[in-house]
Amino acid sequence: MRHQVNADAPVLTTVSPGAFTTPYRDPVWDGPTDPVLVPDHLTGEWVLFYTQRRATQPGLTGVEWVHGTAIGVARSSDGGLNWAYQGTVDGLVPPGTELPATLWAPDVVRVGGQWIMYLTVLGGVRTDWTGDASIVQLASRDLTSWEYLGAVQLDSPRVIDAAVALCGDGRYRLWYKDEARASNTYSAVSSTPADPSSWILEGLVIPGRPHEGPKVFQLEGTYWMIVDEWRGQAVYRSDDAAGGWVRQEYRGGLILASPETADGGPVAARHADVVRLENSVAGKERALIVYFTHPFWNGEDIEGMTADPKTHLSHVRAAVLEVQDGNLVCIGD
Repeated sequence: MRHQVNADAPVLTTVSPGAFTTPYRDPVWDGPTDPVLVPDHLTGEWVLFYTQRRATQPGLTGVEWVHGTAIGVARSSDGGLNWAYQGTVDGLVPPGTELPATLWAPDVVRVGGQWIMYLTVLGGVRTDWTGDASIVQLASRDLTSWEYLGAVQLDSPRVIDAAVALCGDGRYRLWYKDEARASNTYSAVSSTPADPSSWILEGLVIPGRPHEGPKVFQLEGTYWMIVDEWRGQAVYRSDDAAGGWVRQEYRGGLILASPETADGGPVAARHADVVRLENSVAGKERALIVYFTHPFWNGEDIEGMTADPKTHLSHVRAAVLEVQDGNLVCIGD
């Protein structure tokens, strides 16, 4: 049986390996972080969601500028070469949340006929890193209107930076940073990931040095995980993403340790997303890694930023990944 094609349906523009050649800057507060890139098949555009840090807002103290944040959104009709700011996403704050809410680090995943957003939520605004944080789920058909589904129960008062992917065992996993447990990556598993009550805790996945922002994807038949160590993206590999993660040894297991420099020191790529590129080169699969940097600051811990407000600024960039001799590498890194 042949499927009927809607001739009026928009054609999705292929994401370009040159996406973000001009870095994306948030036109309101100049602090876009935690990017995630999603194709909108209803419009043919690519959609960029990100944490809208208040980098240039005056009168804030401590880390208040990374709290009270909304989720910004921009759209591209040319594969990511140019971006048009669309404002912030409405309807994401769960009922009963202390206002103004703090929203961080969305991951947006296609599950069945809808999009599921996995979002970090904190109540209120703080000048330090205290307060509970949880991961919640929302659903959308059009990437514009969102319905709250509920919170994921992860047996910890402080969980952030959700990443969800389908694994080789046929089940979905949610990886996240547990700040109450040494800021390591933990996981939960589900066969019905649209249901926030379905997740079953598995436990510790990536121990050791503190890190955040896990992302899992498949390239050249291998599952890869990257995590942000604040000195570059650490690389791990697994046969099925269900477990058995092994750190890459090549170049100390890091990529994008210094895509920029500031004051003579390396500026590392932070909290990244990965999107497969459609066109291979010389038979090699490739992917686009989308990340942010602080272009005027070369440190690791943002509590140690100088009083110069320029150090708060951030922008979104991208690079191309491929597998060479069994190692995940960033072209030109």
